[in-house]
Amino acid sequence: MIKDVGIGLVLACLIFLGIQGYNVIPLLFLGGLLYFLFLTVGSQGLRRRQHTVLQASQVPTVSFEDVGGQENSKKELVEALDFVRDRDSLLALGIRPLKGILLVGPPGTGKTMLAKAAASYTDSVFIATSGSEFIEVYAGVGAQRVRDVFRQAREEARKRGKKSAIIFIDELEVLGGKRGKHSSHLEYDQTLNQLLVEMDGLTVSEHEVLVLVVGATNRADLLDEALLRPGRFDRVVRVELPDKTARYQIITLHVRNKPLAEDVDLHEIARQTFGFSGAHLESVANEAAILARRAGKGEIGQTEFIEAIEKVMLGERIDRQPSQSELRRVAFHEGGHALVGEVLKPGYVSSINISPRGATLGYVRNTPAEDVYLYTKEMLEDEICVALGGAVAEELMFGNRSTGAGNDFQNALGLAKRIVYGGLSPLGVIDEETVPAQQVHDMITAVLRREEERAHRLLCQFRGVLEIVANRLLHDEMLTGEELRSMLLEPQPLPSSDWQVRQGPA
Repeated sequence: MIKDVGIGLVLACLIFLGIQGYNVIPLLFLGGLLYFLFLTVGSQGLRRRQHTVLQASQVPTVSFEDVGGQENSKKELVEALDFVRDRDSLLALGIRPLKGILLVGPPGTGKTMLAKAAASYTDSVFIATSGSEFIEVYAGVGAQRVRDVFRQAREEARKRGKKSAIIFIDELEVLGGKRGKHSSHLEYDQTLNQLLVEMDGLTVSEHEVLVLVVGATNRADLLDEALLRPGRFDRVVRVELPDKTARYQIITLHVRNKPLAEDVDLHEIARQTFGFSGAHLESVANEAAILARRAGKGEIGQTEFIEAIEKVMLGERIDRQPSQSELRRVAFHEGGHALVGEVLKPGYVSSINISPRGATLGYVRNTPAEDVYLYTKEMLEDEICVALGGAVAEELMFGNRSTGAGNDFQNALGLAKRIVYGGLSPLGVIDEETVPAQQVHDMITAVLRREEERAHRLLCQFRGVLEIVANRLLHDEMLTGEELRSMLLEPQPLPSSDWQVRQGPA
């Protein structure tokens, strides 16, 4: 009604000015532009508000039992959430309620699922958003959206008869980054300031809706210190990559609705997926089902799971076909990696493949006997020796090296730096900023040369096996770790005369 009256008054004024002889065309143009901007901003705000309301339509049905692994994280989170469930004890003992819980961990580890499970555990209204939802070009818009989210959380809880609400903010570092780093405008700082004010204003009483903010980030180092002080995000819960036991639990959850063949060994799949997140494991289960369907099978077998692991790690097989000479070089290169790795660490190799996949022409997939989180000097030296084994094998066979070893060299260099800067070299504990660069360079070079010579000795000792491995790869494209280990147990064959001719300098 008011809008219609206002439009009528504006039109009447324009007609009056036109009768008086004024040029009203510029005013019409300006009025149309302002009206268009008003409609655009208003519709965007309406859509954003509607979007948020839809996400708060019901309490999530996800429970902590649906989150595989993360037992320590779940235990710490449940302990914090018990303050929300038992409000009477809070009031009786004068306990200040937790205002925020921060979930910190790598991508794909289940932070969003933990937040949903938290809402289900506390029977709270759940509002999910992300840090980027609050940031706009215009100053003040983000701060208003922060106020709207907290207001909406309370309104939704009252409407549904709930005593608490959880606001989940994913990618919190976008909203809560350190103040002062954006010099162009103050929108980021104003938005963060408003979030700090809202969290300071959270109180608990018998009649108030308790609002808990759950944030998630994989870059806690970027967050403003004011967010992390007690009274705002009171608890920081680490959500790490799952260990072998947790990976087994996660993969078990993801295959509940999938038909499995009798040969499927989920414990072996968990062992071969070291470093995988929960999202990676879900993708492995999904890709294995896709591969089974592609092959026309009614069940998913162990072969499909192994192929899915390699696909998730390295990508899909590609049609690019190297020349025969390139394939021969790749076969010796990967054979060198596998042979050095298996001799130094028995059981290291899971499979060797020279079929192009993703950005690689060949690869050796290794499976550690157990999850490793600490490395000794000897362990790092073994890793360097394995990384250099491919290039050394090329040089022994062809008398030169290729660009295919570029990534191996970078990996070996990084490991050598860990030895030096970790205080594991003869230099002892050093300061990276004060130690002479030439001294560090000489020590890193000495480590690399020593391991290169060790790789050369090992490959010369097992050069007959290396030839057999390369020839098998050229014929079959793939070799399992069990087949490689059986070759090492057999009597060592003499090297061919062709090897003696083409053996180059070490």
